[in-house]
Amino acid sequence: MAKVISIVNQKGGVGKTTSSINLAAALGKEGKKTLLIDLDSQGNASTGLGYNNSVIEHDIYDVMTGNCQIEEAIIKTKFKNLSLIPSTINLAGLDVEFIKNMLETPTFKQNEQLRVSLTNIKEDYDFIIIDCQPSLGITTINALVASDSVIIPVQCEFYALDGITQLLNTIIMVQSSMNPELRIEGVLLTMLDGRTNIGLEVIEEVRKYFKNKVFNTIIPRLVRLAEAPSHGKPISDYEPESRATLAYQNLAKEVISRNGN
Repeated sequence: MAKVISIVNQKGGVGKTTSSINLAAALGKEGKKTLLIDLDSQGNASTGLGYNNSVIEHDIYDVMTGNCQIEEAIIKTKFKNLSLIPSTINLAGLDVEFIKNMLETPTFKQNEQLRVSLTNIKEDYDFIIIDCQPSLGITTINALVASDSVIIPVQCEFYALDGITQLLNTIIMVQSSMNPELRIEGVLLTMLDGRTNIGLEVIEEVRKYFKNKVFNTIIPRLVRLAEAPSHGKPISDYEPESRATLAYQNLAKEVISRNGN
């Protein structure tokens, strides 16, 4: 049965999509059958693996609105053990579609559509990674309800913990009313520039706040890591010897270890 992990932070620019792509790819390289779900209407996780609107027949919007079966939306990528459910701009209309469904069907449960959809495929994967959009709207709530745990990426920059309290309150709300098994998998420090003191100060602050929930692995800020999505590849395929490749491989090993594998 797959472990479902959402990568969540309502703050943009924290390395969320980069980490979703590269953690999923690294888990695949560790021999784990992995599915990456792009749950952001910008579709950056999809384009980061080389898929754009012209090659996408069904997306996560189609799955969550019942326009197709989840199996029909899964793309088997060219990367080892990695599959993808892509996203398109259609996902931006999900709120309106769900309101319509609730008006027409009072028993419609708008927060559980992703969890219900995943039921049929969880046995096919070891890990399902969900890249959430930078908000705490209906798609992110669906992800939290469907997930076993969350990874919170925090950038090693000033105001790193800005908005974290709101995110933690949302997680507590989901735990109390919709998904009592949800837990924090870990906090991931990202975008570290080792040449600055602020990065080291943020690491200390985050570890003091979250204690043993913080992953040992820290993701560096590297130009090649930022370039990789424009080539439709995870960093491990774009530049296998990169420090970022090693970092995400170490992160994958930590995630596997934390889940007893």
